[in-house]
Amino acid sequence: MIILQCHNVCKSFGIDPILSNIKLDIQTGERVALVGRNGAGKSTLLKIIAGQLSYDSGQIMMPKGTELGYLAQNTGLESELSIWEEMLTVFAPLRKMEKQIRDMELQMSDPALLKNETRYNKLLKEYDQLQITYKDKGGYQYEADIRGVLAGMNFGDFDYQTKISTLSGGQKTRLALAKLLLTKPDLLILDEPTNHLDIATLTWLEQYLVGYKGAILIVSHDRYFLDKIVTEVVEISRTKSTKFTGNYSAYLDEKAKRYELELKQYEKQQDEVAKLEDFIQRNIARASTTKRAQSRRKQLERMTLLDQPAGSEKSASFSFTIERQSGKEVIRATDLHVAYGNETIFQNLNLSIDREESVALIGPNGAGKSTLLKALIKDIPLKDGVIRFGSNVTVGYYDQEQANLKSNKLVLHELWDDHTLLPEKEIRTVLGNFLFSGDDVLKPVSTLSGGEKARLALAKLMMKKANLLILDEPTNHLDLDAKEILENALIDYPGTLLFVSHDRYFLNRIATKMAELDEGQITNYLGDYDYYVEKKNEMEQRELLSQQENAASSIPTTAGTQADKRSYEQDKEAKKAERQRQRRIEEIEKQIDSLETALAEKEEDLCDPSIYSDHEKAQTIQSEIDEAKTKIESLMEEWEDLQE
Repeated sequence: MIILQCHNVCKSFGIDPILSNIKLDIQTGERVALVGRNGAGKSTLLKIIAGQLSYDSGQIMMPKGTELGYLAQNTGLESELSIWEEMLTVFAPLRKMEKQIRDMELQMSDPALLKNETRYNKLLKEYDQLQITYKDKGGYQYEADIRGVLAGMNFGDFDYQTKISTLSGGQKTRLALAKLLLTKPDLLILDEPTNHLDIATLTWLEQYLVGYKGAILIVSHDRYFLDKIVTEVVEISRTKSTKFTGNYSAYLDEKAKRYELELKQYEKQQDEVAKLEDFIQRNIARASTTKRAQSRRKQLERMTLLDQPAGSEKSASFSFTIERQSGKEVIRATDLHVAYGNETIFQNLNLSIDREESVALIGPNGAGKSTLLKALIKDIPLKDGVIRFGSNVTVGYYDQEQANLKSNKLVLHELWDDHTLLPEKEIRTVLGNFLFSGDDVLKPVSTLSGGEKARLALAKLMMKKANLLILDEPTNHLDLDAKEILENALIDYPGTLLFVSHDRYFLNRIATKMAELDEGQITNYLGDYDYYVEKKNEMEQRELLSQQENAASSIPTTAGTQADKRSYEQDKEAKKAERQRQRRIEEIEKQIDSLETALAEKEEDLCDPSIYSDHEKAQTIQSEIDEAKTKIESLMEEWEDLQE
């Protein structure tokens, strides 16, 4: 069943078309990813579908009664209620039903009502029906659902009476997503839901969405996430939409194949057109061949000419280089202690990084990853500990919030002021490689979008030619194409990397070592993200096995032997009883079958005129029928008891 259909939807801002003739169909249970460059119109289309933005022409159709849930980018939950009270608002109809059930129970316990059999039976019927509806709508499990979703969204350790107004922006965003998931709409529309989620929460969200019964329309720049979730991809490019079946990786493969095929078809047709035009030009003037030339001209006029397939849109192009290589030891941090006021973030923390290592710093939100990076670049003070950089180490730092890019300088001068000896042409070339061309370089930095600021920050970083790059969430605000360019640049980077990222695909491509920061300590894993997950699972399994072995070994041997003997005897008796129960069930089923067959025959005999006219014979058969029914009823009760 189609629950959403967009047909030829168009939207312009002023004279600039954003969306043209967009087509999108979503069936019940489908998971659709909307992909495209930053600024392609993905969020605009989601807002149009959600009814938050008008469109110029086309149609958007949904069946009557379809429930739609929409979460915009970085939408925080604003409320004066506590976390628990806010989540309960989702289930207001159920709670109202719950109150009705309690009220009915009070009425039914009223002795006066018991005397009025008609009213009592009517109320009892309504009560039974309401209980069934309440159960079917999840009345007995909604509190468990709330706790499950809150735990999954990393609120498991929170006091649920905490006021939402006291939470951070990232926590409010996660809470908004949690509330939307609890509503369970027919169509769930999510715009960048993975922002502000750590890896553990991302993994939980993936599992939740894989099992979600409704349809999902999602925009995300997390390729690992898209590969796990989606079954269909719709690309928005050059204001048009193109549909692909499969997950994100399948979309990339299919897109490349389509382009190759369309290019071959176009080139083949162009060759054919060139030959026809050449034949016409050479033969149209000759009397002996003019008819053949005219025939070719008509053939050419009847041809539907193919458009040249559009290649990939212009991408950023850059690489990171270094002025000189560092010594073998790059960072040696010993016994680091960082605190905000009286709150210790970590203490006695050690970190070692050598030349050309690519180290990913991972861990739950709030573990202190960004704090550690800022401590290393001396942006925040240490309470205790020593940070030592190796010989010839030069540091380039990328801040996830681009905190240093809030100036009112022009884009051109933001870069040029750091490299005043370079000619303007060279600065413009660098900016052009990061997709700042023409008048874009004369925009004030403060007016740039998140993606543009990210590209400008990367341009500044590239120009430093540092041999140690410290990156805090470098893929934030980058579209999928820009992420791939950044990955390739970092893979070829000849220096040393230390970075924080929640992008698991990025971690797999870039990291050679995973440094897990949890509970104030770092644990190293020599490998990429998938290797880290595998090792963590192995460690958990070993720990579980060890606990089981310790529990078994703590029981005294003699007591264990006696317990094993008792357990064996009990198990033997239980199996014997189970065999007897199964045999008795089979016997009862055979007896019931036999009695029901005989009963059917006797009831058929009663319909015979020669028998029902004979009063004594009819009465005898009726007695046998009654006796058979009683026997069947008794056997059925025994059968039900045995089944239970």
